[in-house]
Amino acid sequence: MNKLHPGAKWLFRLNGYLRMGIIGGIIIFYLSNYIFRALKGTSGGFLRFLQTFKIVLVAYLVFLIVVVEVYARMYYNRWLYEITNDGIKLEKGIIWKKYTYIPFKKIQNINIRRGIIARILGFSAISIETAGQSGFGYYGGRKKYRSEGYLPAIDVAKAEKIKDFILKKIQKTGDSGL
Repeated sequence: MNKLHPGAKWLFRLNGYLRMGIIGGIIIFYLSNYIFRALKGTSGGFLRFLQTFKIVLVAYLVFLIVVVEVYARMYYNRWLYEITNDGIKLEKGIIWKKYTYIPFKKIQNINIRRGIIARILGFSAISIETAGQSGFGYYGGRKKYRSEGYLPAIDVAKAEKIKDFILKKIQKTGDSGL
């Protein structure tokens, strides 16, 4: 099984920071509100509140960095793919593993996408679309489409080779999904 491009760690980090940052912001808001109300009637209440808030904020930032870094590394190490003679095998997940197998005869389309982060870090995302799409779901908190075979970070040259290989396999079978 092959691993993704090392730049995928940055994608997973950014995703983790966005998710955990929003959750953390809500937690810190409510916690600071609670602390402020608790210290409201005491002498030096606002200064004590600021000191406590700084401690809570720093503790959360340290927690955030550690959790997101561990998450990014673990997710990167557990996202694997393999191109065989018959199809594509995908394996991903930390706690809940998802195994996907896509036979070449079901592949309809292959898209290569390079966003700004991908161009900076030198990788491409590959979307492999099949006849029986199951790619609608919640990604990043929003309902959107993602193809059944999705590789988020593959080296640019390798992505082109994978695309060419799959297209040749599809042409040899003479069956493009339908």
